[in-house]
Amino acid sequence: MNLYLAPVVISNTQLIDRIMETLQHTFKTYVNKISLSIDTDSLYSYERKQYFSTGFIEQSAAQTTHFNGKIIMITELDIYVPVLTFLFGEAQLKGKHSIISVCRLHEEFYSGVTNNELLYERAIKEVYHELGHNFGLIHCNDWDCVMHSSNSIEEVDLKGNTYCRNCFGLLSKSLL
Repeated sequence: MNLYLAPVVISNTQLIDRIMETLQHTFKTYVNKISLSIDTDSLYSYERKQYFSTGFIEQSAAQTTHFNGKIIMITELDIYVPVLTFLFGEAQLKGKHSIISVCRLHEEFYSGVTNNELLYERAIKEVYHELGHNFGLIHCNDWDCVMHSSNSIEEVDLKGNTYCRNCFGLLSKSLL
């Protein structure tokens, strides 16, 4: 199984490197860092002052048809879909592509205080969550599971940072 990490408009290289290391350890595979040419201007909503997340996935899919594996984009841009105010991430269920935004995962977004460790903890939860969807997992009712749905930063902080036994079992079958 191949994993590809695509930074898109993100300057925190330490966060990207740490996420890559964690994914390599968790999934026991090398994580390839790739560059995508995402036209973010075409995804921007002046009305919302946010970027349409599904457009990132569509552009990624068009550029990576020859890739075999999962591709997760990470951005600092604030993302949305029309039916929600904002998103922490979006993924193709049983698909190849996903995106997370760290915009609203930064503690300074809420309190004005920088906390890089908390940013990493939140970001890796959302990466695991969106990759879980790519591997076919749906939202889990277990608050200790990373697949629990999060509609607020408090819910991101409350949920666990690993897959529960049931979700891990389903994920393991997908990885075979």
